Amino acid sequence: SAVSACLSMQASKLVELPCSSSDDDDDGLLARDMDFSTAEQDPRARSSVPTKPGTFSQCVRYLAFFWNLLFLLLGSLALAVGVWGLLAKGSLQGERLAPLGSDPMLLFVLVGLGASTTSLAGCLGTLRSSPCLLRFFVGAVLAFAGMEVLGGLLLLAVWHRLRDALRDALLLCLLRYHDEPDLQFLVDEVQQSLQCCGLGSYRDWEVNLYFNCSAPGVQACSVPASCCLDPWQNGTLVNTQCGFAALRLGDVAASTVVHLSGCVARLSAWLRSQAGGIAAAAAVLVLVEAASVLMALKVLGDIVPIGVQY
Repeated sequence: SAVSACLSMQASKLVELPCSSSDDDDDGLLARDMDFSTAEQDPRARSSVPTKPGTFSQCVRYLAFFWNLLFLLLGSLALAVGVWGLLAKGSLQGERLAPLGSDPMLLFVLVGLGASTTSLAGCLGTLRSSPCLLRFFVGAVLAFAGMEVLGGLLLLAVWHRLRDALRDALLLCLLRYHDEPDLQFLVDEVQQSLQCCGLGSYRDWEVNLYFNCSAPGVQACSVPASCCLDPWQNGTLVNTQCGFAALRLGDVAASTVVHLSGCVARLSAWLRSQAGGIAAAAAVLVLVEAASVLMALKVLGDIVPIGVQY
């Protein structure tokens, strides 16, 4: 009876003790650990839903698209002008492929092709939110900017030799005056604008096969009409024969018909006077390229976080 009384007392004490919640706590900790491990294994579980781009991002995207569209049209125009010039002169024919490298229209083709390709990548990359195209666009613009900077540094390095370079370029124009219509147009514009003739003097036109005094044609011992003091006939038409036989005249008699001074000195002086304008144009070009890169990087920064989601 004493043993049974002792057991009943111990049982009553156990009944009075509060219930332990250790099992519940263990279950809660286990559940939290499982949730944390699940979040580590699945990034989608901890990533937030992508928010819609803000107003500023949308404006930058539209501006970048139309900006690149504008330069796409300009590049396509330059490409079309270059191809049209090559086709009009027959430079793309089999027998004319040799002098193609020295054709000025080739510069329009290369510039137009590069600008249109780069701008097209920028347009499509912005429109389709393609990181690959946008990275290509940024790399191409930076490459063009690097080449422009390199060209500017080379120009500054050889600035003291610019006169000789101009002489060589104008000499090539004089030799091919009748062979290249665009070179002929360029020479005529320079001679009329600067009121000059030839390289150092009007007699430099003797190097041309058609204007040489030993040439059999009617233009022998002549100079182009753009060398004349007054090339206009009746103020409306160009008198193409105003420079005929000018090389047979003495300097005094020729001075009443054509300009005696050459174009190298005057062109060099004109370039020196336009150095500020050239620097301003280069600065504007750099700013345009910088704006294009910044807009592309902004669009790229907006779409890459969304693109990396699984």
